[in-house]
Order: sequence, then structure tokens, then C-alpha cells
Amino acid sequence: MEGPLSLYVHIPFCELKCSYCDFNSYAGLEELMAPYVEALAVEARLWSRLLGRPPVGTLFLGGGTPSLLPLPMLGRLLEALRDAFPFRPDCETTLEANPGTVDAEYLRGLVALGVDRLSLGVQSFHDDELRALDRLHSASEAEEAYRQARRAGFRSVNLDLIYGLPGQPLERWQATLERAIALGPDHLSLYALTVEEGTKLAHDVARGVAPAPDPDVQADMYEWSSERLAAAGYEHYEISNWARPGHRCRHNLAYWQCRPYLGLGAGAHSCLPWGDGWCRFWDVYSPRRYIQAVEEACRARAPEGTLPEALAALPQVAGKEVVGMEGAISEFLMMGLRLRDGVSLEEFRRRFGCELLDAFAGSLEELSELGLAEVRDGRLHLTRRGLLLANEVFVRLLPS
Repeated sequence: MEGPLSLYVHIPFCELKCSYCDFNSYAGLEELMAPYVEALAVEARLWSRLLGRPPVGTLFLGGGTPSLLPLPMLGRLLEALRDAFPFRPDCETTLEANPGTVDAEYLRGLVALGVDRLSLGVQSFHDDELRALDRLHSASEAEEAYRQARRAGFRSVNLDLIYGLPGQPLERWQATLERAIALGPDHLSLYALTVEEGTKLAHDVARGVAPAPDPDVQADMYEWSSERLAAAGYEHYEISNWARPGHRCRHNLAYWQCRPYLGLGAGAHSCLPWGDGWCRFWDVYSPRRYIQAVEEACRARAPEGTLPEALAALPQVAGKEVVGMEGAISEFLMMGLRLRDGVSLEEFRRRFGCELLDAFAGSLEELSELGLAEVRDGRLHLTRRGLLLANEVFVRLLPS
């Protein structure tokens, strides 16, 4: 395996399932927290043995709401992960938190446990919008959580925000982003609200109870945000992400640069090298079934041999998808184009043994004529227009 591993740990517990959320998260399962953490520790040991204890360069605890885990339980989890894998001294460790679930003592405890990056799910600085999104915190609680995080000593703090809510005018979004900028976070993730199948929001839109988000208004919000954040000194380094210099999210960069990552926990996805491409696989989605499956894996004889044999033998693995050379090339290109740095023609040649401009000659010529992509300084980039129409770009790069 080339380079360090990025480790994702899924914590599926929530106080309330938000109307727009399609993540694998559940409310009312607090009694499963302790056995779930123990199952994560067991799964970490299993994969460490199978993969030969690769070094970990980034750790991301996502959810759900990881900050619902009590500090002793979280400490037990981090200790188990560090026992299973050698963590690099500069390992970036991120934890997602909802503002209403943390206080000064908890945040100081996170820093003491080695969490150096905090991602706060603020979403809006308007209380009525937060209620519409089923968020349990207020705008003032979000601001206070940010200030407490700063005092606690995190190396980097991110704020997640959502724009383009149904009926939201540009001015309301501008006010939210201005309040965020005034706080001075190291990193900002801005996401356009999307209607995901199976969510409460999708049900409300289908019944006419709520209007669908307006894509034209969302585009105006995105363009204004890009200009405003540039003026405030933030680097626009990925379609939806901005950072102060030195504060890009290294864990997410591993996804966008198609580097190997391992996911632990209910519904967690992994991507590891496999022949000329890679293999994606995922754990069972039910937290209760996940705990049972890991217990079964622990009782059974530990799988030996290759990755395919291990995937077939581990009961917590729900499925896999093998990506061959053609698919790997397309994915590398689509993921890399999400980054403002674009895709290096030299790196593409090194990875795949062919020339990017030859492999996608027809598609790239069309994208250039449409003003969506360009080659500059040895790299293929999306243009500003291409950032707004990224899906139009990506569909042209899919395997035939």
C-alpha cells in the first residue's frame, strides 16, 4: 500500500434525525453506544492484522453525532485505534460535533485525547432556519460552541453551513456567512441543500408542504460566497471547501486524491488497492447488526490471505465493488477535478501509464469548447463556470 492509510470511524448516534439527512444515523439507540465502541475496537484489530498494521496519517470520526459519545467512551475508542494501528506523529484527527452537544469541559477533554481538528455542524445562523432543518441548537449556542472550541486549543476548527434552503433569499444566506467569517474559523464547508430520496424533506417536497430548493438561487449564493471568502483570505481548494493557508482537510484530500482509506463502523465505506484499480466495500448499515456481525467475526477463525478472501470471510462486510483500470482512471479524474489545484498530467501518467490528454481527448475537447475545463501549468482544471456545472463535466468522464 502506497503511503499512509486514512481511517474513517462512523458513529451513527443522533439526538434527532434531521429532515434533510440521508446519512446512516439513528436517534434513540444510546444503549448501544458501549457495545458499539467495543465492536469498533475489535474491527480495528481485525483489519490491522489483515493489512499488516499500515501507518495511519489521518483519522476522521464522523456520523451521526460523534460528540454524543461520553469522553471516557471516546477515550476507550481512540486508545483501541492507536493500539491497533501505528499513528504517524503528525496524524490529523478530526471529530464532528453538533454545537448543542458540547461544553467547555468536553471540548478540553477532546483536545487532551489528541483530537486536534473540530468540525462543527452549524448549518445556519438563523434560528428559524435551524428549526426548519430540525437542528436542536440555536445560533447563539453555535457561536458559543465555536468560542469554547477556540479556548480549548484545537489546531483547526471547521464550520459546516448549508445554503439554498427552500424559500431562502440571498440576503439571509449572506448574513449567515458574514457571521461565520466574523468568528474567524480555519475552514468552512458550504453545501447546497439537496433533496435526498427517503428523507423527511423529500417527503415534504413531494407533498407540496415545502418548496424544492431553487438551483438558480443556489448558484447565485455559491458565486457570491466564492468572491466573499476570497476577499476574507480563504483558499477555495475544493468545490465546497475553503481554508486558511495550512488548514486544508487532509483526510478529505485523501478521498479526492484517490488514496487508500479504511472505514470502520455501521455503513462505513472503504477503498483499498486491488490489482490495477481498487476495491470499495462497506459494512452492514444497522448498528445492532454490525455489533452482532463483529462478534461473529471475533468468534470465527481470523481470515487469512488476500483481500478478496478476507472480504468474503468477514460477516460485517455487506458488499463490495471492484473498480478496474478504466473505472479507476475515470474516478481519479472526476475526484481530482473537484480540487481547484486540478489533476496533474504527470501524476496521471505515473499512476496509469498513459497520457490524460490522449485518454480523454474527445471529452476534453468538448469541455474546453463549453468553457468548463482547461489545461494550465501542466494540470487539468475546472473553470469557474465548470465549478458551477461540475456534474455536467463528470458525466462526460464516466467509463463508456
